[in-house]
Amino acid sequence: MPPQDAPPNPLIQLLMASPWMGIPNLILIGLVGMFLLILGLMVFGKVPLSYNLRNLRVRWVTTLLVVVAFTFVLGLLTVMLAFVNGMKALTENSGQPGNVMVLSQGSTDEGFSNLVVADTSDIENQPTVLKNADGQPLVSRETYLVVNQPLPDPPPGKPKRRFLQLRGIDDPVIAGEVHGLALKPGGNWFTSAGVRELEGQEGLNAVECVIGEGISRELGRDRGPEAPPLQVGDTFQLNERPWLVVGVMDSGGSTFDSEVWAKRSLVGPMFGKDTYTTLVCRTSDSDKAVTLAKFFNEEYTKASLNAQAEKDYYAGLNATNRQFLFAIIFVTIIIALGGVFGVMNTMFAAISQRIKDIGVLRLMGFGRRHILASFLLESLVIALIGGGLGLLLGSLVDGLTATSVVGSGGGGGGKFVVLKLTVDAAVIASGLLLTLLMGLFGGLIPALNAMRLTALDALR
Repeated sequence: MPPQDAPPNPLIQLLMASPWMGIPNLILIGLVGMFLLILGLMVFGKVPLSYNLRNLRVRWVTTLLVVVAFTFVLGLLTVMLAFVNGMKALTENSGQPGNVMVLSQGSTDEGFSNLVVADTSDIENQPTVLKNADGQPLVSRETYLVVNQPLPDPPPGKPKRRFLQLRGIDDPVIAGEVHGLALKPGGNWFTSAGVRELEGQEGLNAVECVIGEGISRELGRDRGPEAPPLQVGDTFQLNERPWLVVGVMDSGGSTFDSEVWAKRSLVGPMFGKDTYTTLVCRTSDSDKAVTLAKFFNEEYTKASLNAQAEKDYYAGLNATNRQFLFAIIFVTIIIALGGVFGVMNTMFAAISQRIKDIGVLRLMGFGRRHILASFLLESLVIALIGGGLGLLLGSLVDGLTATSVVGSGGGGGGKFVVLKLTVDAAVIASGLLLTLLMGLFGGLIPALNAMRLTALDALR
């Protein structure tokens, strides 16, 4: 039996749920509440906002330092959440609802699977496995490998090699149909031979391959920082042999975006892996996939298997994402506490320099609540300016790519992936809420302290 999925974590559900424009309910409610608070302070505070803005200009050095601190905190938070968004999209967009992944018993990751199954026909001909128009079972026979690729002329201090994901495929046409992947215009699947003689280089056979969009960009950068992604007809070096790109997969937003596919009978022996690691069977829907996986795990007697719905497998890889999110929450809390104390220190300094101003305001008829509202509003304005700049700078990473590892959190397995950083409405809303909360808590105690001053005490 495959390991049972852990119950969903309530915190993750809360942060990942997207009821409106991608913004979780709690964040949306908190943000609306903060803006209503600001509006209430402006309407009922009575003290003109121009007074607060003038004082911010007068104390521009301390104000600037606090704004820079907020900018740093929110910029860093935006980049980290954009990374989490990219990983989340990567795992959610991978896998077909009707697919079943068959691994060897005890394996929770393709990299450790070793299917000792010489004849796969019995697995392929199960009644719920679909067939294509030619009557062939929609089962992709695969060998998944992670191999070392030396980098050409790496800069000093930079890595000298990368981990490259390689998938050996028996039939690329069936594999493409099973995984729901097509090639970009101008490309073709590799031939049954799997090799091709390079033009103008008689006797030099290159390994034919198709590659994902993400890894095409990474391999392209090996030719120079500004070099374009690899296209059909380009070559790269792996295992001291040229590899010829015959097609680029339209794989954006999935883990296949980071893979190189080639003929299994070639790449398996080339890298010392002669057995299958994975069989992927296509059924008609997710219910059929769950039923077939259960059959392979509990009733199939010809081999010991670990089968699970493909969607469940890729959901399990999201464990890395959850760990990263918890790390972000922890770091954000620590940094936010520093921001709160920074605002608090600035506001206490502002009050100490404006005690006589407070006395004059009290004599002019402004009550305690007006003084409280004025200083609290000033704190929120500082936070909003700094946080807004931080979000603006952090948003510049939207659409950029990064490399990472996604794994199930157990057994040391994982996949090296190229993901796209995504700054969406939920990230912006989370950042705005955090910066306003920092301004609120940082300014509350100083504002209460200013409110307690009487007119006579302030003017002495």
